[in-house]
Amino acid sequence: MSHRKVESPSALPLLRSSERDDGSWSGSGSGSGSKASLSGSVFNLSTTIIGAGIMALPAAMKVVGVSVGVGAIIFLAFLTHTSLEILLRFSRAAKAATYAHLMGDAFGSSGTLLFHVAVLLNNFGILVVYVIIIGDVLSGTSSSGVHHFGVLEGWFGQCFWTTRTFVLLLATLFVFAPLAFFKRIDSLRHSSALAVALAIVFLLITAGITFFKLFNGSIASPRMLPNITDVSSIWNLFTAVPVLVTAFVCHYNVHTIENELGDPSLMQPVIRASLVLCSSIYILTALFGVLLFGESTLDDVLANFDTDLGIPYSSLLNDIVRISYALHLMLVFPVIFFSLRFNLDDLIFPSARSLDLDHRRFVLITIGLITLIYVAANFLPTIWDVFQFTGATATVCLGFIFPAAISIRDPHGISTKKDKVLSIVMIFLAVFSNVVAIYSNAESLFGKRVDPQQ
Repeated sequence: MSHRKVESPSALPLLRSSERDDGSWSGSGSGSGSKASLSGSVFNLSTTIIGAGIMALPAAMKVVGVSVGVGAIIFLAFLTHTSLEILLRFSRAAKAATYAHLMGDAFGSSGTLLFHVAVLLNNFGILVVYVIIIGDVLSGTSSSGVHHFGVLEGWFGQCFWTTRTFVLLLATLFVFAPLAFFKRIDSLRHSSALAVALAIVFLLITAGITFFKLFNGSIASPRMLPNITDVSSIWNLFTAVPVLVTAFVCHYNVHTIENELGDPSLMQPVIRASLVLCSSIYILTALFGVLLFGESTLDDVLANFDTDLGIPYSSLLNDIVRISYALHLMLVFPVIFFSLRFNLDDLIFPSARSLDLDHRRFVLITIGLITLIYVAANFLPTIWDVFQFTGATATVCLGFIFPAAISIRDPHGISTKKDKVLSIVMIFLAVFSNVVAIYSNAESLFGKRVDPQQ
C-alpha cells in the first residue's frame, strides 16, 4: 500500500506530520502553524452529524414510542462514542494519520480501497440528496402528477428565477463553491456554528408551536411504547432502525478535526460535547415533532410544515422552518464535501504531494466534484433511488462495521474484551439495519413502479 508523501511541515491538515517523543502525534495545522479551536471543532463535528436525517427522527419515534425512541438515541450515542474511541486508540497504536491509513494497517491495500469507496459512495450520495432536498424546498417538486410548491414559488410564482436549475445554480456559485475552497476544515467553524444554530431554530419553532397547542388542549398524549397489534406492526418497528443507527455517523471527519486540533487529548472532549449536543437536539426535535403531529407525523417531518398548522401566522412559520432547513443543509454541504474531496484525491493520486500544496489539482478536483453534484441533482432524478441502497450500506460501514472489524482484527493486540463485545453488537446492528433498509427501499421502489399500472 502506498502512502502520500508529506513534503513539508505545513502539509495538508488531514495528515499528521510529526511524532513526538512520547509517541503522540501533532497535527500539521496550516501553513501559518495555527491550530483549530475547541469550539470550532465541536461545531464541525456536530455539523457532520446533524444533516437531513434529523427530519426522519420524529417519524422513527412515532413508530417505536417516546420511551424506546429516547433510549435508542442515547444508546446509539454511546455506541458511536465507543466506535470513535476505538478508531482513535487504534490510530495511535498504528501511527495512522487518517481513517484510510488505519484501514490499510488492519487490512492492507484492500482495506484502504474499501474505505475510500465507502466514503465516495456515502458522501457523494449525501451531497446529491442534500442538493435535491434544497431544490424541493425552494423550488418545489412534483410526484404522482401533483406539484408541491416550493417557498420561492409560493412567493414569486413560477418563473425562471424560481426554477430548480436556476436556484441550485445560484446556491452552487454563491454558497457551495466559496465554502468548498477552504483548505482547512477549521475554516468552516463559523458556517458550522450557523448550521447548528439553524437546526436549533427549527427545534425552537417546533417547540413553540407545540406549547401553544398544548395550552389550547389540542395535543394528545404521545405513545410511550410501540403499538404492536399484528405482524405488519412488528415490521413497521424495524423500519425505524436504519434512521436511528445512521443518526450519529461522522467518523470520516474525525481524524481531520483531530489533526487540526494539534493536541490529541482534546479530541475526546470534542467528541463528548458533540454527541451530547446532537443527542439533545435529536431527542427534543423527535419529541416535539411527535407531540405536535402525533400519528400524522410523516416520514420527513418537514412535509408536515407544508400544511395549515392551525395557529396564527402558520404560513409564515412554515416558510421560516423550510428556509432555515434549506440553509442548514447548504452549510452542512462543505463539511461533508471536505472529506469527499480528500478521499477522492487519495484514491486517484496516492503517491502525489499533499493536496494543499498542489493548487491546480485542488482547484480541478473541487470544481469537478461540485459540477458532478450539481448535474446529478438536477438531471438524474432516479439517482436518489440508487443512493437509498448504496448510501445506507456505506454509512453503516463507516460508522460501525469498519471500526468493529478493526477491533476484532486487533493487529496491535490492544483490543479489550469489552471492545470485542461491543464490536459484535455494532456489526449486528449495522447488518440488521442494512437488511431492513435495503428491503424497505426495494419494496418502496417496486411499489412506485407498479403503482401506475393499478
